[in-house]
Amino acid sequence: MIEHSYPAFIAGSFTDSKKSKGRYYLMAKYELTTLQYQALMDGSCPTPSRKLSMPAAGMSWFDAVTAADKYNQWLRTHAIDKLPKEDGNPGFLRLPTEVEWEFAARGGLKVNSAEFRDVHYPMDDMKNYEWYSGAQSSNGKVQLIGLLSPNPLGLYDMLGNVEEMMFTPFYLNKLNRLHGQAGGFVVRGGSFQSGPSEIRSATRKERNYYDNATPFVSKATGLRLVLIAPAITSTNRVKQLEKSWETLGAENQNSDKKQDESNDTAKALGSLASGVGDTALKQKLKELENQLRASNQKQQEERAQSIRASLNLGSFLCTKLQDDGNFLDFLNHNYELLCKDKDASDTNCAVRKTKLGEQSDRLQQLTGYYASSLVDSATLYGQEGLKPEVAVFDQMLTLNKRLSGLKPFLAAHWQNQQKYLANGKIDTAGWLESCKKTGGH
Repeated sequence: MIEHSYPAFIAGSFTDSKKSKGRYYLMAKYELTTLQYQALMDGSCPTPSRKLSMPAAGMSWFDAVTAADKYNQWLRTHAIDKLPKEDGNPGFLRLPTEVEWEFAARGGLKVNSAEFRDVHYPMDDMKNYEWYSGAQSSNGKVQLIGLLSPNPLGLYDMLGNVEEMMFTPFYLNKLNRLHGQAGGFVVRGGSFQSGPSEIRSATRKERNYYDNATPFVSKATGLRLVLIAPAITSTNRVKQLEKSWETLGAENQNSDKKQDESNDTAKALGSLASGVGDTALKQKLKELENQLRASNQKQQEERAQSIRASLNLGSFLCTKLQDDGNFLDFLNHNYELLCKDKDASDTNCAVRKTKLGEQSDRLQQLTGYYASSLVDSATLYGQEGLKPEVAVFDQMLTLNKRLSGLKPFLAAHWQNQQKYLANGKIDTAGWLESCKKTGGH
């Protein structure tokens, strides 16, 4: 009821001008320090010191919101040109939502899907990354910010040191969704007082806003700010949203309107509802239209994920084709060099020939698997479904340095897939050569 998983969605506030489809939000690299907190709340400029480089703690949730407000007012008065803008509107700071925090804590797009779902982000040894209770870590004391290694996104102390306050109230889970009852505020990430088993990305606790007559405070509770923008920024943005809303969940929204619009059941239901005089029937038809559009949208999102998974597989198999293909060429070269003129009874050459045959069989099986995967995804999704997701997956690889080596293989795989889509010919030898030549090999 506290940590059961449920599906959630996230999109950045700001449009990335360098990448037409990219969006981002900004999260503080460190937990807010005592020095920063005093500067914001006291209006003075305290002298920097080691002690003041500890995470700020012992403030209430209301103090945290006030600190963010004071920071925003100062920035907008003295440094508004430094704030990123969305649709001409400068961003603002606030406490993070749980989804914003957990997406960042798990490593965001810098980790793969399996790592993202792990208990905590990939780390070689927990004590090198997080402060938790015990003699081998914090020893029961809050620690200076930034002393340990950051998570894959470059964020320090996301887990441990001080637990971090969230903007959104606490909800219990109800199997596959959040429960409807809102409670106190949420703290995430665990602290220097938490045991090692509590230091994980899913840890969430409810805190009462009040402790008897006064707001709740704790020496183990601090904060980290995020920088975001309003969702509705102008009348033009409202028009864009309305236009997007009209097509959201339409059955043929990705078909470049090649299909006749009369084939779109959701639109047909909407048209039918608008022509009905009976109010109750009209409402039922509208509800059916909304249910259908929501179902269509869910299918489209799941389809997009499946397409990206197929591109991931194709790109990875392309790397294996390169490795196994080059190894077969190496074995062939050595066999030609060392055994071409040797007697058939030569033991070493017989062993080489056997290995050559085994590698050839292995490569043939792999090539067949790659070809089947390529043809299946081309048949299932077609050019229309695949092309937009190639750009999305390429951007995901760009953001994930550990997977960025797949980018040229994605390009090679997509080139192979496009050839098949264009001519319908299964060219396993050509596809193999394309993968072997990738990356200058």
